[in-house]
Amino acid sequence: MDKLVIEGGRVLNGVITASGAKNSALPVIVATALAEEESLLENVPHGTDVEHICDILSSLGVAVRWDGPGRLRINGAGLNRVQAPYELVRKMRASFYVAGLLLGRLGEAVVPLPGGCSIGSRPVDYHIKGFEALGAQVALEHGYMKAYAKRLTGAKYYVSRASVGATINTMLAAVLAEGTTVLENAAREPEVVDLANLLNAMGAKIRGAGMDVIRIEGVKRLHGTEHEIIPDRIEVGSYLILGAMTGGKVVVENAMGEHLRSVLASLGAIGVEIEESTTAICVQRKDRLTPLNIATQQYPGFPTDLQAPFSVLLTQSDGVSTVRETVFDGRFKYVDELRRMGADIQVERDTAIITGPTQLTGAPVEATDLRGGMALVIGALAAEGKSEVIGLEHIDRGYERLEHKLQNLGACVQRISV
Repeated sequence: MDKLVIEGGRVLNGVITASGAKNSALPVIVATALAEEESLLENVPHGTDVEHICDILSSLGVAVRWDGPGRLRINGAGLNRVQAPYELVRKMRASFYVAGLLLGRLGEAVVPLPGGCSIGSRPVDYHIKGFEALGAQVALEHGYMKAYAKRLTGAKYYVSRASVGATINTMLAAVLAEGTTVLENAAREPEVVDLANLLNAMGAKIRGAGMDVIRIEGVKRLHGTEHEIIPDRIEVGSYLILGAMTGGKVVVENAMGEHLRSVLASLGAIGVEIEESTTAICVQRKDRLTPLNIATQQYPGFPTDLQAPFSVLLTQSDGVSTVRETVFDGRFKYVDELRRMGADIQVERDTAIITGPTQLTGAPVEATDLRGGMALVIGALAAEGKSEVIGLEHIDRGYERLEHKLQNLGACVQRISV
């Protein structure tokens, strides 16, 4: 077990480079195995989630190897097993993407129901309904989803709640299906667009990604390609919030402002100065922050993955703010830990009521999920005194070389093995 020891209260300044998007890399890595040729991916983050998805593909017969920092070569020619290993799939939810891969390539998939962060109910029902719409026979037995289809055929499928996971998994299964698939109420996230761009480069015929109707014309085979993963908008947003929280001037490079419009608008609304270029975003806080009421929404609304970090920032606003969580029902578990630092936050059903400004103080805290864990790190960096953050296995899933990047901004932070 590792922990971060943080001496807070410092004004952080400098330049930080965001990694490739974890939530894009995971389905893109899986999608490359739809081809029986090698593909090269660049700007791939090297977090534990990426390691896990690579291990799962290797266990299924896919050749996976790193070819330098951020460069990953994948060849799906050897894909020959239909059952994914339980001990790997249980570690993260995105591992369920291999179901779409196996069903699309081999016509059969035996995949354990996935694990991941404990942030509320996230059933795979919408994924299964997508597979069934394409003609697969699906059963749930002894903790496994078992799906079979002699031949998948295109169909019209309405994606409930505009689920990102269900949109992606149905796309993976549909690209090699016979006929045309129409996904209505599809997720519009940039990660969905990135996946579609990769698949089209491999020979797929996908139109409408980024809109709420996606059309997929099935093809007989895909080929290898080269593709660069988009920047991680959640990591970018986290570091922008961190800069505003500590009162310094922070520039985040490898950033795409168009993916963060709702977040940048919210930062501007509370009094944070923002400057943008084509590849970087700079934030600086000069005056006291004003309170704000926000609600998480599907893209392009305020992202649920930045709800926790932004809530920490709102503890420094001069007044009462509210944050309503509409996407996941268990996303406020970090609040009790933040209260240990002195935050004045009350949770009523799906809404956090935050009163500020509050001078946070260092305390021992535990991360119980990825984004809540990063919120605690942000709070610790702004707090007076020393904090110890445990549960880093959650944070490491989505923040590559975290302590090194923070040290480059002037943070006093150390990772210690316990």
